[in-house]
Amino acid sequence: MSTAVETASSAVIVAIDGPSGTGKSSTSKAVAAKLGLSYLDTGAQYRAITWWMLNNDIDVTSPAEIATAAAKPVIISGTDPTGPTITVDGEDASGPIRTQEVTSKVSAVSAVPEVRTIITELQRSIAAGAEGGIVVEGRDIGTTVLPDADIKIFLTASPEARAARRSGEVKGSDLAATREALILRDAADSGRKTSPLAKADDAVEVDTTELTLQQVIECVVTLVEEKRTAA
Repeated sequence: MSTAVETASSAVIVAIDGPSGTGKSSTSKAVAAKLGLSYLDTGAQYRAITWWMLNNDIDVTSPAEIATAAAKPVIISGTDPTGPTITVDGEDASGPIRTQEVTSKVSAVSAVPEVRTIITELQRSIAAGAEGGIVVEGRDIGTTVLPDADIKIFLTASPEARAARRSGEVKGSDLAATREALILRDAADSGRKTSPLAKADDAVEVDTTELTLQQVIECVVTLVEEKRTAA
């Protein structure tokens, strides 16, 4: 079994990509905690910049306005997998960024090239500073942000399974509406010109539809440990 000591001497960068509802966040946090690695939720950073724009009356239907404002907010991500944090201009944003309003606008904001450039640079600096290694989760980590990651994993699941998981997270949500929203989000994220949601050629695909969360975690931990051993 891996220990923190072993981790320090064999730092590894793990990229975990995939659409919403595949278990990315739960899996990534658990894998990082189990292997003694740092953790970064890149989606939270895009949510944070979206939340800031909504709070500062930026027209999020205007790519030009978004681009002009993109460099203004100061976003800081804590990388402890047992208690990840995110602040915007010093204010805790971990709760506010999960609202439906932010969820409905984040694809449009994150599609703007200037936003992606700024956030990608932030993500790379965080990964480079993680001395013991890091698990980075998102949609374009293996393809754009960290193309030289030691191991790349792409999580998938059927729209039905993903919608059921998301509906379970949000009380009173409508399963059909959740499924439709996920499909629309997939189309927006996969179709954007800048750093679209995509599986890297050298990524290992894991279909989580029929797997429990614990099974997915064990699968990913095994893949990372095999990579470490090979190295």
